[in-house]
This record gives sequence, C-alpha cells and structure tokens, in this order.
Amino acid sequence: MGVQPLSQIAIEKATFALHESASIKVYPFLIGLKDEDTEWVDVNFQYANPTESDWVGVFSPGKINSSSCYSTDDPKDQEPYICSAPIKYKYANYSNPDYTKTGKASLRFQLINQRSDFSFALFTGGLSNPKLVAISNYIGFANPKAPVFPRLAIGKSWDIMTVTWTSGYNIDEAVPFVEWGLKGHLQTRSPAGTITFHQNSMCGTPARTVGWRDPGFFHTSFLKDLWPNALYTYKIGHLLTDGSYVWSKRHSFTSPPYPGQESLQRIIVFGDMGKAERDGSNEYSDYQPGSLNTTDQLINDLDNYDIVFHIGDLPYANGYISQWDQFTAQVGPIQSKVPYMIASGNHERDWTGSGSFYDTPDSGGECGVPAETMYYYPAKNKAKFWYSVDYGMFHFCIIDTEHDWREGSEQYKFIEECLASVDRKVQPWLIFAGHRVLGYSSNDWYATEGAFEEPMGRDNLQKLWQKYKVDIAFWGHVHNYERVCPIYQNQCVNSEKHHYSGTVNGTIHVVVGGGGSHLSQYTEIQTSWSLFKDLDFGFVKMTAYNNSYLLFEYKKSSDGNVYDSFTISRDYRDVLACVH
Repeated sequence: MGVQPLSQIAIEKATFALHESASIKVYPFLIGLKDEDTEWVDVNFQYANPTESDWVGVFSPGKINSSSCYSTDDPKDQEPYICSAPIKYKYANYSNPDYTKTGKASLRFQLINQRSDFSFALFTGGLSNPKLVAISNYIGFANPKAPVFPRLAIGKSWDIMTVTWTSGYNIDEAVPFVEWGLKGHLQTRSPAGTITFHQNSMCGTPARTVGWRDPGFFHTSFLKDLWPNALYTYKIGHLLTDGSYVWSKRHSFTSPPYPGQESLQRIIVFGDMGKAERDGSNEYSDYQPGSLNTTDQLINDLDNYDIVFHIGDLPYANGYISQWDQFTAQVGPIQSKVPYMIASGNHERDWTGSGSFYDTPDSGGECGVPAETMYYYPAKNKAKFWYSVDYGMFHFCIIDTEHDWREGSEQYKFIEECLASVDRKVQPWLIFAGHRVLGYSSNDWYATEGAFEEPMGRDNLQKLWQKYKVDIAFWGHVHNYERVCPIYQNQCVNSEKHHYSGTVNGTIHVVVGGGGSHLSQYTEIQTSWSLFKDLDFGFVKMTAYNNSYLLFEYKKSSDGNVYDSFTISRDYRDVLACVH
C-alpha cells in the first residue's frame, strides 16, 4: 500500500515484441461529439499465448514509440523504446477470467479529455518485464483542446472568486475569458491569464522522465466586486484567431458572505484523498481505496455546504503528471460549484535538495510545481504556500508544513500576523490548518518518535494557538480521524467532551487525514487527550449558525452519517477571557 500504481510498471524496460496473433481495437474512434469531457470506450483484444500477467495500458499521446525519448544523468541508462508511462492500465483478465483459456477478452475504460489522442497497448511479461505485443488504432476527443474542469477559489479578498481551468490553447491560439453574472441578469466578461509548466521545471524522476506528460495550459480569471451570498452563473470561453468561440458548459456558484455576516455557513475539511478510477484501472495496489466514496458523498451533498478545504496530498500523482488531470476530473463537480481551497502536502512538495523542509522524495520529482500552477490560492507568493481566507464568521490560517514554520522563520511571522489580524467580535471562529501534524496524533509512527506530533511542532506554535485562542487546528498526513480535547502543553484544559460553553481555554486538535488514501494505524498507547478515534475514511463538516454557536460533525465517507460531533456555544466576552 502507499505506492503509486503507475510506478509499478517498469516501462523503461519495455520492449517491442509485436506478434501476428495479437490484435487490439478500440471503439468508438471519435468521442466527445456533444462536447462531453468524459467518455467510455470499449477495447477488444486477442492473443494466442495469453497469461495471467498480460495487461492493457492506455497511452496519451497515442504514439508510444517516440524517437525523442528522455535522457537521464546516469550513463548506464539506455533510452527506452517507450518514453512515457501509460496514463492508466488494467490486467487483460479484469473482466473475463477465461482470458487465459480463450486468448480473447474485452475491457471498458473511462477517458477524460486530456488534450491529445489515445492508443491502447497489449503487453505480456507482467509489469516488471513488459513486452508489447499489439497496439490499437488511435482515438480522440472531437476537440482535444477544449476548456475543462473549472476550479473555484476565493481570491485575496472575500468578494473575489477566481476561476481556473485547463485547456490546450496557448495565448497565440485563443484568448481565454469567463462570461459571468448574477443569475438571470446581464452577463459580463472577465479576461484570464495563461500559464503552464515544463519538463525542465520538474526536480527529478519520474516527473522529469517516464512520468512526464504535457500538462496543457492553465487559465485564471478574477470575478470581482461580488455581492454577498448571491447566485452567479458562469461559463468559460476561448476566442479563437479565426473569430469563432469555444465554450464550456454553464456552471454556477454562490458568492461568499461578507466577513462577520451572521448567516448559515457550512465548511468541509479533509486531507489525503487521492484519486481512483471509476473503470477500476490502476487499483491493484489499493492505493486510494476511499477516495471515490469521499468524492461521491460530497457530490451528493453539494447543496448542503459552501466551501471545501483539502489540506494537502491531493492526487498522490508522485511524479506521474497525467494523474493531475484525472484528479481535477474526479472532483470537478465539487470545485466547479464551491470554492476548493487547498494546502500543500508532502506528496505535492517534498523532494531531496529542493528546499522543502522535509528532505524526502515524496513528490516524485514534482517539487510543488503542478499544485502551485494548476490551483489558485490567495498567497502573496505561490511558491510560499501559506495564506489566509475569510468566510463570513470564519477566519482561516492555512500553513505550509513543507516549508519552515519554526519561530523566526518567514512563515512563523505570517502565522502570527494571520492569527492577530482577526476581529473575534465579527469573526469568532478562528481555524488553523496544515498538512503534517504539528499538534497531536495517536498515530503509531508519531508514538514511536515519542512526541505524538512532528518534532518541534508544538514547541514552536502552541504559544501562538493559545495566545490568539485558536478554536480548532486541523491536520492531515495521518490517514485516520482523531479528535483531541481542548489542550495546552499536553494537558486537557476542559473536561467537557461534546458541548463546550463559555471559555474553552485551549485549542481542539483534529486529525482528518482519512479522505481516501490507505489508512494509518494507531498506537496501542492510550493517550489521555484523545477523545474519539476512527480508523476509516471520512471528512469534517463545521456549521456556524450565528456568532455564538458552532456545530462540528465528523462523517464517514461510506454512508455520510455523523459518527462524532461537538458544539461550541459562547459570547464575545468568553473569547476575551483569560486562558492558561
């Protein structure tokens, strides 16, 4: 568990062994005829010498025997015939257990528009010694460059909504914009900027070698001067050089409330979701077993929350760039309707020698570039992945645990400024969030280290949480759920467990890293500060009804039901009260 499925394919060892008895064909030849960005295709194949380890890979671009393969720094490495890993794969007997007897089978794959054509290849020799025996015809979307998968985020002030999307159009081919306005009223157009990233932007392998795939172009438009709590509609447009237009589907969103406004405000928080394929491909390692359950619960409940915070470890692409497209497609129905705010995790940022705080290879050579380019977040500098967000009665301080957060660092200065800037009379709910656990966790590896947290985390930050009376601190990284008592310096400072009233006296720490990736085990040590644990997939929903009442709920992804909850009830004078 915990291994990117595509990394199990030794594509650099693949050889061509085309066999006259092997064939593979895909239908239909042209997809997306009605502007769909997702389609299912049928793959039929046969081979005279079938084995249980035969597999079918999906390649995009479809031409897989490119003459311009990557080069590596190691002179011992030979250039492979196949330069890029497939974007997904299935074993040949996935749908037909009789494949090894008959040599014939069929598979269904779900494809998304990824700016290029597709081909399908039948391999024998398993994943470790693949031999290509048949290549299919090419298929593709009617407009492979079409704008897809818009993602909303709050801008640098509450009344700005940003729309970011992906397309195949560079600025010399088309002018990107968003057509938008209050529902039922006159629509206006706002321009969009265009950026991308390149292979030499990657830090190492596989992102720079077999995992590389052209990411297309990313466009961001800023929809400004929004009315609070108003329903807007929008659609993405590209004005081509010949004067024609390419349009997306029409979407809608509700603008944020004015900071301090008392109204119903509902927040979703989780981390470490990952992605999975609805066609069953790639999932032989059980890499992200709960991600679709979490996604589907959130899609089904879209009308009952207002904003999402995904606090690190998004697709776990780990250097296989095609997986970022797959992730934006999976959460597309969510992020096209409500703001989808992200934080940086180790699987986005960390790479040895790249300047990340933790010297690990967890990003697969991405070193933060895809996350920082494909998503908008209101940071002053996108390479410094920390920012604040106002949402009505909530003030959020989102930090980047993968950069230095210790006292004296640049980020520490931001943290104190973010916490100190909030007026608790109008924004009583102060929320702190980051990826790695800098607070408290009963995870087994943190227990082994002895501190139940990342070393130096509480030592540097707990005095700020206490001084500024942070209500809740959210963490991911550990793939389970755990709620801690209101706490300061390892001591519970409030004996209540479900109904807090008046002065709470400490910060409630919550691990909510069960978004979908393989689960993390707890230690057998029974910690005095842990109130509720759940080794399952889930997410948190916070509901503020007014300035003095907050409902916290932990829901399982499997059924959407509430399994843990508490309330906070207090007045402004309680926030002003002295604490330990």
